[in-house]
Amino acid sequence: MSLYECKFDEVLTNIEKVRLRVNQHQIIKIIAVSKSVGSSEISNMYDIGQRAFGENRIQDLKSKVETLNKLPIEWHFIGRLQTNKINALIDLNPSLMHSCSSLKMAQEIDKRLEVKGKTMSVLLQINSAYEDQKAGVLPEDAIKVYDEILSTCKNIKLKGVMSIGAHSDDKALIRKSFKITHNIFTQLQTQGAKYCSMGMSSDYELAVECGSNMLRIGSTFFK
Repeated sequence: MSLYECKFDEVLTNIEKVRLRVNQHQIIKIIAVSKSVGSSEISNMYDIGQRAFGENRIQDLKSKVETLNKLPIEWHFIGRLQTNKINALIDLNPSLMHSCSSLKMAQEIDKRLEVKGKTMSVLLQINSAYEDQKAGVLPEDAIKVYDEILSTCKNIKLKGVMSIGAHSDDKALIRKSFKITHNIFTQLQTQGAKYCSMGMSSDYELAVECGSNMLRIGSTFFK
């Protein structure tokens, strides 16, 4: 068994333990965050069954999409998006854009999609930890902003929400931020929200415990 297989199996085992304890019906999707590795490492992960990969820089995403174009990879964009990179992202046709951080950004993306005759699947980013260094709408504004995007951005397919857990060693604080996001997600399911993207290498088990159904795991796989 390769090192990648060992790490992958370990993550799956850890997720399964939590899932069986808290919600046996939960289906959890893993996005392998490949921002720190090259195309060969992505190919190795693909060979053991991983299909969804996440990048946080447009240029890196473009390079890897082009290099690995023979593989039917599901590409996710998970980074901060600058206005001048919106067209480039649209042209790459990502499966899902995780980091729409405001109504203004959504409307700007929508405008460019309209011009190009395209649509894009998007998650609304929520700053559930109330941290200045994090992007995203505040929890108290999230449902209103989500509804406004639904009603004003016809080319955006809103698929749910994303957040980053509190930057802390205190599990109680991280859990609180995850629960805030999941509570909003639950309310938005009547509006078609499908994904609650939260949990990374350092806190994915806690995220699953709090209801996440999409994990963004990088260093656990690739370091």
